[in-house]
Amino acid sequence: MGLNSTVVRRAFTASVVTFAVSVTPLFAAIAQAVTLNGAGATFPAPLYERYIREFKSKNPGVTVNYQGIGSGGGIKQMQAGSVDFAGSDSAITDEQIDKLHQNRGVLMVPTAGGAVAIVYNGIAPGLKLSQSALGEIFGGKITQWNDPAIAKTNPGMSLPDRTIRLVVRADSSGTTFITTNALSAMSPFFKGKVGVSSAPKWGGKPIQGKGNPGVAESVKQTPNSIGYVEYAFAKQNNMQMAAIQNKKGEFVMPSLETTQEALSNIKFPANFRVFEGNPAAGYPIAGLTWMLVYKKYDAEKLPAIKDWVRWVLNDGQKINPTLDYVPIPPSVRTRVLQQLEANVKAQ
Repeated sequence: MGLNSTVVRRAFTASVVTFAVSVTPLFAAIAQAVTLNGAGATFPAPLYERYIREFKSKNPGVTVNYQGIGSGGGIKQMQAGSVDFAGSDSAITDEQIDKLHQNRGVLMVPTAGGAVAIVYNGIAPGLKLSQSALGEIFGGKITQWNDPAIAKTNPGMSLPDRTIRLVVRADSSGTTFITTNALSAMSPFFKGKVGVSSAPKWGGKPIQGKGNPGVAESVKQTPNSIGYVEYAFAKQNNMQMAAIQNKKGEFVMPSLETTQEALSNIKFPANFRVFEGNPAAGYPIAGLTWMLVYKKYDAEKLPAIKDWVRWVLNDGQKINPTLDYVPIPPSVRTRVLQQLEANVKAQ
């Protein structure tokens, strides 16, 4: 039996309306989806990866991507305008700010504190290094493992008559900045020979590795080597770490607690840039990492970047200790959020 044409038309019209109503929320969701791309420091990369997963679960309309390419690379990409934010373990300079894409300005958002571990291979566990010896090792003055300056702080340890193989970062790196900043404060020799830099000119011919993974792998594969990597990375990879002498004369291993002690008295200026090295107590090779955000965004990305930063400084800080990063003090976070609301605006 045939269907009445009027009934068919009504059924078809109803179906079209139902379909339109059902897909409208989908199209709206697609239209509202925003992607934020970031790049930079490898030091906080494990933390940022966790931030991103947790943030996405609470904010499905925003996708955040982050590539750990080194602080210098992240700053260059931000200057070129090819990322929405950057990660840096070194405090960005006035000169770097002046080069930012289209004069969009920058807000430095401190996200975590952390330690840089001195890792080594081929020497017995329990190595202790004085501040002067450590500076002279990385400055190229001490070249043998059985040097008297190393033997003095390691009585009873069998130190081989072998050449020290130095392993450093190949890329411009905030981890290197934290390390050279501390070593320059510890050792006049190192300060004069190498100095503070994200990409220093090392003496001799050190082995070079890209990122924390590259340095760690080179140390693991090279007997009698010594290098530096972010503490959480060293811990996760079961690497041997040296105890480093602090200002109080104590030999201290890197840990969440000793890093917290080192960073507990840091004073954050109005722009949140911190250059302190060799703190009064705790583990002495410690520093901060920052997320750099522009002060101007288009109308589409502005709400997303603000939501991202707010989440990192609120919910995200609860994650920090679980991955061996030190949280930023609440009073500092409040100040940063105030600047976010006042200074980060639509273009």
